[in-house]
Amino acid sequence: MFYYISGKVAVTDASMVVIDAGGVGYAVNTSYNSARSVKVGEQATFYTYLHVREDIFELFGFARREELTCFKQLIAISGVGPKAALAILGAVTPEKLALCILAGDEKALTAAPGIGKKLAQRILLELKDKMSQDQLEAASGTTGITMPELAAPGGALEDALAALAVLGYPRAVAAAALQGVDTAGLATDEIVRAALKRLF
Repeated sequence: MFYYISGKVAVTDASMVVIDAGGVGYAVNTSYNSARSVKVGEQATFYTYLHVREDIFELFGFARREELTCFKQLIAISGVGPKAALAILGAVTPEKLALCILAGDEKALTAAPGIGKKLAQRILLELKDKMSQDQLEAASGTTGITMPELAAPGGALEDALAALAVLGYPRAVAAAALQGVDTAGLATDEIVRAALKRLF
């Protein structure tokens, strides 16, 4: 129903922001990471998802589209509601979540409040299963690419390319974005974030 809401930030706390758009204050449930990225009085855009359940209408939104994508993927998993998804996205960024999926790192997910080992394992399994064939090829490095430095399996750039694929970017688009990134001294999630900035 709503793709995004833009306006002045009226209120912030750890799990909600209020966006004043056209004189109407929209209460947007959000992650800790999105909430801390904005300040009261500043203009902001939140990409939104309207969650409808019986007689409950709740608006969720995020400062980054990648976070919204991850939120939708998480709540589609049995046993993961919006609150659990927000907890996970408060503990890990979209880049780190993508890397967790690729590496099967359940410990990063159990760091989120209310996420136990079994649920973390289910999340990792289901999200990896939902990856498209192209994404799986990107993760395993089986698709050819013109960048020589990405040819070495297990390298930081190859991991970054796979993470971008998990976030929904075609391999060719992700590779083009990575080509312009100065990766010296950067961790994989930092490389991914730098590439994402080039995509917008």
